[in-house]
Amino acid sequence: MNLICESNQLADYLSESDVIDLQHPSIQAAAQRLHSGHNDEQAIVKAAFEFVRDEIDHSWDIQGSIVTRAASEVLQHRQGICYAKSNLLAALLRSLSIPTGFCYQKLTLGDTPDTGYCIHALNAVYLHSLQRWVRLDARGNKEGVQAEFSIDEEQLAFPIRSHYEEIDYPVIYTEPNVKTMDTLANNTDVLTMYLNRLPTDL
Repeated sequence: MNLICESNQLADYLSESDVIDLQHPSIQAAAQRLHSGHNDEQAIVKAAFEFVRDEIDHSWDIQGSIVTRAASEVLQHRQGICYAKSNLLAALLRSLSIPTGFCYQKLTLGDTPDTGYCIHALNAVYLHSLQRWVRLDARGNKEGVQAEFSIDEEQLAFPIRSHYEEIDYPVIYTEPNVKTMDTLANNTDVLTMYLNRLPTDL
């Protein structure tokens, strides 16, 4: 896929916001822990990706009830859906001056179209060593889902099934999609939200 940057300024992919609260002490501390022992850019990105993928639970997988939104909340509660987990990965990497954006897919909520559709969030990271963007999906692995750090062929959580009218959006956004953030802000029970209130399009 040919990725399209929303902005041609890498600095726009380093900004802070209320949900990408990269100056929060807990985010700063976590980023420094991930950075220590890794001098290579790719190793740092891989460590951050695997931390969010493996150490932060996907709320649906654990049948949690807490809706997290800001990166520091996700880190504090150690859980979140893909919208929240992508905020955390962006905050960790941006705090280390590694440009990180947001990408989206339209997927079936279950395995087939009759279950409805939802928007899924992932990240794109600019690797200076390669002078290009790499997409990473820190949703969290489980049976049937195996996302990996890869600089060659993408290994995302969900392959797009065009015959089900799923969509892989090519744009790398500088900030999280408003609909996804409003969903997190306006719900208090993650299970009800996940089943009934996720946005179905951008």
